[in-house]
Amino acid sequence: MLTVKNSPARAEQERAYKIIDAYVSTFGRQFEDNADEPVKSLYLYSEAPGTGKTTTAAAVLNEYLIAHYIGSLKRNRQALERPVYFLDVNAWQTDFNAFNRPRVPEEVAAPAGERYYRAQRIAMSVPFLVADDIGVRDATDAFRADLHAIINGRVTAGLPTVFTSNVPLTELDRVFDPRLYDRIRDLCVTILFEGTSKRGMR
Repeated sequence: MLTVKNSPARAEQERAYKIIDAYVSTFGRQFEDNADEPVKSLYLYSEAPGTGKTTTAAAVLNEYLIAHYIGSLKRNRQALERPVYFLDVNAWQTDFNAFNRPRVPEEVAAPAGERYYRAQRIAMSVPFLVADDIGVRDATDAFRADLHAIINGRVTAGLPTVFTSNVPLTELDRVFDPRLYDRIRDLCVTILFEGTSKRGMR
């Protein structure tokens, strides 16, 4: 299982992983009976693709999953069926386009719409979410509204999210809108991933 300790991105991103280590070390405390400090969200950013953001986000998600199950066992509670969820924002937007384009056959549009709305429902309420590759493609107002609904719902409910992006957090107001940027920025720690793509080199 991919974890923060065995992540292949760790060696190339030592500075980022110091923050990541401190972040995941707080997970166990979230399942204590008197826990009152919310888990913050993370914004993993690099200008170049392939620097280990998605790998790191998946590792952090697994760390939360482990902490959730251990915390549930320690307190003799039933673990949630789905405590974490990985939302590939590009794939989600592809499904959106598939059922919103004109003259799309029903056998293509219907499954895409079903996948899209199922992912939206899960992403809005799951305790821990990774939103991978946010802000890398042009978005319609309708898609932006759905993404805003997810983020707004999670911020309002105090649910942590790990975002990955090749767009600086300060520029999300241009990619989406100022309200969405403001929601993401609230209680969110930005972590810079340095260097160029390592894909195919590990």
